[in-house]
Amino acid sequence: MAQEYDLVILGGGTGGYVAAIRASQLGLKTAVVEKGKLGGTCLHNGCIPSKALLRSAEVYATAKKSEEFGIVTSEVSVDFKKVQERKNKITDQLFKGVQHLMKQGKIDVYEGLGRILGPSIFSPMPGTISVEMNNGEENEMLIPKNVIVATGSRPRTLPGLEIDGKQVMTSDEALLMEELPESIIIVGGGVIGIEWASMLSDFGVDVTVIEFADRIVPTEDKEISKEMQRLMKKKGVKIVTSAKVLPETLTKGEKVTVSAEVKGAQKEFHADKLLVSVGRQANVEGIGLENTEIQLEKGYIATNEFFQTKESHIYAIGDVIGGLQLAHVASHEGITAVEHIAGQNPSPMDYSLVSKCIYSSPEVASVGYTEDEAIQKGYKVKTGKFSFRAIGKALVFGESDGFVKIVADEETDDILGVHMIGPHVTDMISEAGLARVLDATPWEVAHTIHPHPTLSEAIGEAALAVYGKAIHS
Repeated sequence: MAQEYDLVILGGGTGGYVAAIRASQLGLKTAVVEKGKLGGTCLHNGCIPSKALLRSAEVYATAKKSEEFGIVTSEVSVDFKKVQERKNKITDQLFKGVQHLMKQGKIDVYEGLGRILGPSIFSPMPGTISVEMNNGEENEMLIPKNVIVATGSRPRTLPGLEIDGKQVMTSDEALLMEELPESIIIVGGGVIGIEWASMLSDFGVDVTVIEFADRIVPTEDKEISKEMQRLMKKKGVKIVTSAKVLPETLTKGEKVTVSAEVKGAQKEFHADKLLVSVGRQANVEGIGLENTEIQLEKGYIATNEFFQTKESHIYAIGDVIGGLQLAHVASHEGITAVEHIAGQNPSPMDYSLVSKCIYSSPEVASVGYTEDEAIQKGYKVKTGKFSFRAIGKALVFGESDGFVKIVADEETDDILGVHMIGPHVTDMISEAGLARVLDATPWEVAHTIHPHPTLSEAIGEAALAVYGKAIHS
């Protein structure tokens, strides 16, 4: 017998389950269809497990230099099996938490692959969902008034660099490694590539990063990219930029070998493993989009500012629509879509207010426009920068590399962007995010009293530096 719902969500990742909770709060009878595990990529193949590994790598790197802190230990080593066990324990605990939230919100969860059907006896409009159940039982038919597609994304690959899961991997397979390689080539120096480079280097792996652009983390401010490259090299990571990998040169044996065209010359690279980290692609196949008027643009579902597709009762959120492919973005897109469905008149999202983080060591965090972006948009900018070297808490931590940079509008004095690289900046960026939401000026941030000694003092000092009035520089 077909089940009727106010809302059915395809995909139980961060965007999907948060949307379901908001829908439940608004009194909508809601179901989630998930073919894998609730929590999706972020919980099981991305944000959480990778950060658990990064934390273990950070602890190991700190332990190796413990004598600098006056702590003398015996030889420190890595038990990678226990590292993986800790990662799995964290993801399992959070998974149970999401399951509890679904029960608490009286949200029905269907474990299987959902497909959107065209007009049928159930509905004159496309949108009926057929669920091919994981347990092999007969398909469930769900009849929703509204649908949200939140099917997420998967790692993109390069033709010719076929993933075998052992020597050639994406981040999905790398998370399942049972032991650390001695060496690895990472194709791609973006966010994910640099996080893996940082982590593996801290674990003692010989890392080479090959990046097509002329700088690593190319979406960040140029000064951040430059500092990140310097600090990665300081770790021992080999960085090769302006390099085009030649997939046809890939050979596998005892080692993986691949060549790249680097500034006109061909160069060969060897390692135990190769990690392909060249972005992500939307999961749009096999979910019945062909039965609707929904349009794709460059492989992503096209939506309006409230995340409606060409079928006004079918919405799409998260990685499947492209844009900023971040878990917290998917969550807020889901909330906006649900509130629009419920007639709450939400405001469209302003993506320039979204904070972005890279959880490498050092960390990177940013919000708003880079200096170049602001100039390209026609702003006359002024900037302030302050180094962590002059921050007492950074010296106490033993992590004084990096800086905070603020980009402001010279005419209005509004903050246009904040960019940080250094210790714990991913925990500090929300102050800058709030400043952007409130259209704050550097003066207002500077006159917010930052407690001493804290890392956040660097934000206040950078704000003063916009006016040439930093105290400790």
